[in-house]
Amino acid sequence: MVFLDVAGLHKRYRHGLTVLHVLQGLDLQVAAGEMVAVVGASGVGKSTLLHVIGGLDAWDDGTITLGGQPLAEQREAERVAFRNRTVGFVFQFHHLLPEFSAVENAEMPLRIGRVAPAAARARATALLQRVGLGDRLEHRPGTLSGGEQQRVALARALVTRPQLLLADEPTGDLDERTADDLHGLIREMHREHGLTSVIATHNMRLAATCDRVLRLAGGRLVPA
Repeated sequence: MVFLDVAGLHKRYRHGLTVLHVLQGLDLQVAAGEMVAVVGASGVGKSTLLHVIGGLDAWDDGTITLGGQPLAEQREAERVAFRNRTVGFVFQFHHLLPEFSAVENAEMPLRIGRVAPAAARARATALLQRVGLGDRLEHRPGTLSGGEQQRVALARALVTRPQLLLADEPTGDLDERTADDLHGLIREMHREHGLTSVIATHNMRLAATCDRVLRLAGGRLVPA
């Protein structure tokens, strides 16, 4: 069953009289439970693609359907609510809030969604323990290593029990060994949580561990 269906997607950026056509009639179908890697040169549009799929950015033409739900038919408030409960994001730069502890960062999506504090804390704690940070719950991001910060970001992405995980160069700022460990953890969480995942990466070795590898070039996806 196809969980993510993208058809004829176009995205343009306008800077004065200049128009940059980043996505040019892009098509993408991802089956439920599949992990797909998207590779390509820096600046080719991998981040743009993930932002558009996840509802963080608008698109110009084409359709996006998640779990049978056409995103274009949703009003903005509906799209935000749907994104928050359906999609989890992990970015290259973790975007943790420095003034909050690891567990406070991980539980933040639930607190924003008005989940009871005790339930939010329990869920975030369990995920941090699962990703190997049970002894770092009260540590602030500045006292954590890069790999540990990304583990917090992964726990935060999964705390709402999403169906789709979008990871944008999640290991791009890490050394090779730490990147291997984190990518292995992402694969484990993908299986354990029954996720559908799209991973943008420039690391072909890590991409090869996914179910399928696609290359973004000329605004479209082709088999790598």
